[in-house]
Amino acid sequence: MSALFDKTIQGLATSANMRLLRQNLTSSNIANAETPEFHAKKLDFEEALARSLDLDGLRTLSTSHPEHIPVGGGSLSHVRPEIYDNPDVPVNSDGNTVNLEREMSALAENTVLYRAAVQLINKKLGALKYAVTEGR
Repeated sequence: MSALFDKTIQGLATSANMRLLRQNLTSSNIANAETPEFHAKKLDFEEALARSLDLDGLRTLSTSHPEHIPVGGGSLSHVRPEIYDNPDVPVNSDGNTVNLEREMSALAENTVLYRAAVQLINKKLGALKYAVTEGR
C-alpha cells in the first residue's frame, strides 16, 4: 500500500482479508458437518497481526540507515494465517469433528468483526476525502 495510508488502514485491510478467509473456512466446516471423517479447520491470524502492528510496543527497535536490515514488527503484507485442525472439539461417532453450534456462533462473530473493520476503513477514508476536498 501507498504511504498515503497509515498503519491503521493497512491493519484494518489485512484484518478484513483474514476475516474473509476465516468466513470461507468456517462456511466450509459448516458445509461438511455431515461428512464422515471430516476434521473441522481453524484459522488464527490475530497474533501475527498484532506482531506486525507491534501493538504491545515490545518491538520498538529501529534502524539508523535505510540500507540496514529491518528490525521490529513484521510487514503487514507478510501476515499469514495459521490453518490447522481444530483441537477444541470432540470427535463424533462418524469421525467428524464439526460442532455446528460453535461454528455458527463463530460465523456470526466473524461477520460482526468483518463489518466493523470495513466501517472503520470507510471512516478513515472519509476523513481523508474530507481533508483533500477541504471540507467541501
